[in-house]
Amino acid sequence: MDNSVSTRVKLSVLAVGLLSFTGILIETSMNVTFPTLVRTLNVSLGTVQWLTTGYLLLTTIVMSTTAYLLKKFDPLKIFIFATICCFIGSLICLMAPDFPVLMGGRLLQAISTGLSTPLMFNLIFEEIPSSKLGLYTGLAGIVISLAPALGPTYGGVINGIWTWREIFVGVLPLIILLFVIGIFTIHGTARGTKGITFDYLSVVGLAIIFSVILFTFDQAGRYGWTSSQFLLWVLGSIVIIGLFAWYNHHSNRQLIDFSILKIPVLRLRLFGYFSLQFINIGLSFVLPIFAQTVLKLDSAQAGLMLLPGSLLGAAVGPIAGYMYDKRGAWMPLLISGLLITAGSGLFWIQSESLTMSGIIWIYLLVRIGFSMGFGVSLSDGSVQVKGSKKSDQNSLYSMMQQYAGSLGTNVLSVVISAVALTSGTKNNVLNTIAGAKIDFAILTVLSLLVLASIVYIYFRYEKQNN
Repeated sequence: MDNSVSTRVKLSVLAVGLLSFTGILIETSMNVTFPTLVRTLNVSLGTVQWLTTGYLLLTTIVMSTTAYLLKKFDPLKIFIFATICCFIGSLICLMAPDFPVLMGGRLLQAISTGLSTPLMFNLIFEEIPSSKLGLYTGLAGIVISLAPALGPTYGGVINGIWTWREIFVGVLPLIILLFVIGIFTIHGTARGTKGITFDYLSVVGLAIIFSVILFTFDQAGRYGWTSSQFLLWVLGSIVIIGLFAWYNHHSNRQLIDFSILKIPVLRLRLFGYFSLQFINIGLSFVLPIFAQTVLKLDSAQAGLMLLPGSLLGAAVGPIAGYMYDKRGAWMPLLISGLLITAGSGLFWIQSESLTMSGIIWIYLLVRIGFSMGFGVSLSDGSVQVKGSKKSDQNSLYSMMQQYAGSLGTNVLSVVISAVALTSGTKNNVLNTIAGAKIDFAILTVLSLLVLASIVYIYFRYEKQNN
């Protein structure tokens, strides 16, 4: 059997992957421009933050539809639409005279990223031989993990030398180049949607659920964890999730085939995949705040502080994929679980005495652990299903990965805000240290749960089959 990968397939994955990379890069680049945008657009910081929150929400919602869209439309058509959205959205942002227009451009870019990321993995699952699946998902993992790390550096440098608008100038030629490459290399036909009706109500339901969960944690940051406002939102979230579950169980329509979650290995790998991204994006939010508030570093130093770990982690991803292709999921995932637990635990234990060098070295551990497990969790989840259900698995994983980043940022920021609200002191340094310590404890517990799921799957399922 020929296990080689043609140049055409490599270029098609590259085109879609870099389109997704561009969207994520712009997203994280914009975060460092918020103080500038508050002044130049004359809006509040709370309003400006919707450039990220709204973007992440819409990206997640679009990803929830891709299980159906990847069956309905040919890959090339989806790519063309996503590229056009990204290009037009970038042009709108470049020329935006005010916040509403800028927000509109960002939402178009969200549609692009929401389509391109699942499409990238779908091309890999459809066209890459199983013997090289781990390697290519590891490479694809670089797109997801490296762009958030490079974004603040790119945005900070561009905004410092020119203005925030030049962030969009820099990506326009790349989008045109990717469009040309994709036109000539992306092949394939849709599997078809015979017998499947698109479930518009599920899209609305998921949008409400994702929004309500974010707003629920926001109440804790505003009023405290024991406030009536937070508890009422928790109750409302539970009711809404219950109604959605009941509807999804009884509906004849289908957005995502959630029955695949009955497969234990797929379900636990999804938990690991979600948790790793939660930890990854959460730390990339907490550590720069800690560095600037407690260690008194400037924004450029805080961004560069995370760069060594991000670059080394990116290099580790394909190695982990190669290990998976040769020996299976156990070893790379065990290394991942041990390293990310050790790193999170060290952040927790050392939170009151962290230095810049300490953060760099511990973050190296976490990033290697993340990269060892992230792509492998996706690869091992994908082999649990066959045929048309692969698009459901792909959409579900992509959707939850995206939401993990949004939820991670939201929850960990709320913890710091809630500590400041209830501590009884206005000392920002002490409040940040206390809040970060709780954040690190949360991430340590989550890491231990991921490690436990890895060990459980091995002894319950994998070892018995060896």
